[in-house]
Amino acid sequence: MAQSSTLGDKVYRTILFAAATSILLIVAAVFYMMVQSSMPTLQRFGIGFLWASEWNPSQELFGALPFIYGTVVSSILALLIAVPISLGIAVFLVEQAPKKIAKPIAFMIELLAAIPSVVYGLWGIFVLAPFIRTYLGPVLQDNLGFLPIFQGRLTGIGMLTGGIILAIMITPIITAVVRDVLEAVPNTQREAALALGATKWETTMIVLGNAASGIAGAVVLGLGRAVGETMAVTMVIGNSPQITASLFEPAYTIASVLAANFADATDELYLSALIEMALVLFLVTVVINGLAKLLIMSVAGRANASKHT
Repeated sequence: MAQSSTLGDKVYRTILFAAATSILLIVAAVFYMMVQSSMPTLQRFGIGFLWASEWNPSQELFGALPFIYGTVVSSILALLIAVPISLGIAVFLVEQAPKKIAKPIAFMIELLAAIPSVVYGLWGIFVLAPFIRTYLGPVLQDNLGFLPIFQGRLTGIGMLTGGIILAIMITPIITAVVRDVLEAVPNTQREAALALGATKWETTMIVLGNAASGIAGAVVLGLGRAVGETMAVTMVIGNSPQITASLFEPAYTIASVLAANFADATDELYLSALIEMALVLFLVTVVINGLAKLLIMSVAGRANASKHT
């Protein structure tokens, strides 16, 4: 009986080990495939592919800089909009709101994360783009038109629209993670601050300070989502491979150029250029999500240590 039990345990462990290692094998296989498929572009353009700015498939000229620029700018713009809103929502839910109010609001925030990206894209085309073209854009140009970022044509489709859509999409993710991080901060710290005469605002600032690395991890996690978002951005950013300071002008991101051009890439070099950009996106996403995980784990580790002391 004991021998059969031991055999069953070995089979069980073997199955679990195979399931765990299969994920690593899949990631390694994807990475190997992209490296191999990128070799024609790597051999022809070298590392200069990353900072070349001309993109002309008909002449076999490929440069990734406009797409890297569009990805960076749209992601930073999304963070500038989403982080203050997400932080405010999370603080309100954990530190201020009664449970009767906090639960419905938290449910609605989580519901935003479940909406398909194509729905956000359609909303951006039919609602957000006309609003920017008719109302927001003229106001910004009338008052801040001396800044290069608010100059250019007002079509409603461009970097600003893409950044706002990304901000809406990453807000639920950042809010959920920040809320979990704030809840992980021991209540003894709040009680100690209040006992020393701190106000509710000052106590909240102390909690935020102790959760700073976890909040940073939530922001980095939102950045990873913004960098890799495809469909919604493709529908509203304009899809033009150019580098311009204006937020109203059309642009391109790495994810959107892959979605918009992969089906048309019949030439080997063209396909290799797209796959090399996918490789860049893959590596950036892995690094961003790994960094976010480490930052969040540091907060959880400190919370567990304080509970045992």
